[in-house]
Amino acid sequence: MLIHSPALREWPLGTPEAPVWTPAESDAWLVPGSLESVCLLPPGSVPRSTSSRSMNGLEAASPDLTANTSLVSTEQCGQETPLENILFASFYLLDFILAFGGNALALWLFVRDHKSGTPANVFLMHLAVADLSCVLVLPTRLVYHFSGNHWPFGEIPCRLTGFLFYLNMYASIYFLTCISADRFLAIVHPVKSLKLRRPLHAHLACAFLWVVVAVAMAPLLVSPQTVQTNHTVICLQLYREKASQHALASLAVAFTFPFVTTVTCYLLIIRSLRQGPRVERRLKNKAVRMIAAVLAIFLVCFVPYHVHRSVYVLRYHGHHTSCAAQRILALGNRITSCLTSLNGALDPVMYFFVAEKFRDALCNLLCGKRLPGPPPSGDGKTNESSLSARSEL
Repeated sequence: MLIHSPALREWPLGTPEAPVWTPAESDAWLVPGSLESVCLLPPGSVPRSTSSRSMNGLEAASPDLTANTSLVSTEQCGQETPLENILFASFYLLDFILAFGGNALALWLFVRDHKSGTPANVFLMHLAVADLSCVLVLPTRLVYHFSGNHWPFGEIPCRLTGFLFYLNMYASIYFLTCISADRFLAIVHPVKSLKLRRPLHAHLACAFLWVVVAVAMAPLLVSPQTVQTNHTVICLQLYREKASQHALASLAVAFTFPFVTTVTCYLLIIRSLRQGPRVERRLKNKAVRMIAAVLAIFLVCFVPYHVHRSVYVLRYHGHHTSCAAQRILALGNRITSCLTSLNGALDPVMYFFVAEKFRDALCNLLCGKRLPGPPPSGDGKTNESSLSARSEL
């Protein structure tokens, strides 16, 4: 059996040349056949590395001396180049401007029209809240890239950045799933679902999802997430999260379930529109636009990240992964993370094409006309028919 050090030296166990820890050498040694480093600490030292997994398929690990030294060995392979920093910073700047403006306007319009809101509009409003919250942490990534891979904000902002980013990303995913389920009930079972599809029920479902996702992401708040290497502070929640094979199960549950549910709902909607009673062409086109918009957001923003994340977890810290392969994996991690943040800019586009109230209010606002007031709510009563349920967006 061999012990292999980061300096690429090997010693057979039991020989006089077996390595002895010295302060000048790295204290992290990789044992063949293992995915984790074995920490050889100096006498009297106490390891304080702990970890807890969150639903995003990552471990919230406490960086210690071992984490610092092992991170240095991989940092050279996966570090951003100056050109990459310029490109990523430019992307996040443009994304922030578009997403902040679009979601702030959308949230204002949805809140203004809340008295006449439908379940679909409730989900859209919470989706706008999630997008806006996620957009607010983008300036930290902007500063990180402009600072040459340096995190100047400290420990607590690093934790909050990771927590808010993943909280709102997964909240957005589940709200999009709720929209697809609501559209399924409204189109396939418009009459039977009248008692279920109420704004109050939609708000309760959203509150439940916020709590569940926040609890699942809480481990990111309770353990240190910054390390210092070569006079540079690194926030582990910016592309350098500790990956674990054991976390693949939580990663699959966090994304696969809502994605499969969304696709299934829309396939059933398409079948219903084709085989069911004749539906007005305008309503059919609206349903098709909704399906295309939501699936496009999933395929562009979320599928690449979660597919690559699975590969990253399995390969990045493998013993046979070369430096070139690590660089490709790290670059892919940064690119797919950018795509997830693009969701904030694409959702307002979806609102415009699939939500008539949003589109009409936006056009009236841009044309300088007074926005029409919301229609009476009918004291919470409803006389929705099959047609109104299908055309309520």
